[in-house]
Amino acid sequence: MFGLGTTELLIILALVMIIFGAGKLPSVGGALGKSLRNFKDGVKESEEESEKDPDKIDGSDQDKES
Repeated sequence: MFGLGTTELLIILALVMIIFGAGKLPSVGGALGKSLRNFKDGVKESEEESEKDPDKIDGSDQDKES
């Protein structure tokens, strides 16, 4: 997993616990999970949109040139 071993993961976990504290750890984990889920949904939505209309790049009408 990203070239990280068990020792490195334990050090990262210890630093996170020191920074946020054990009481806030569940809320930080929940917020991280929600943000990852939203990111995945956005990427999936973008892929579906590009499959429907490959000419549509940024969501604006390309036919209107001023």
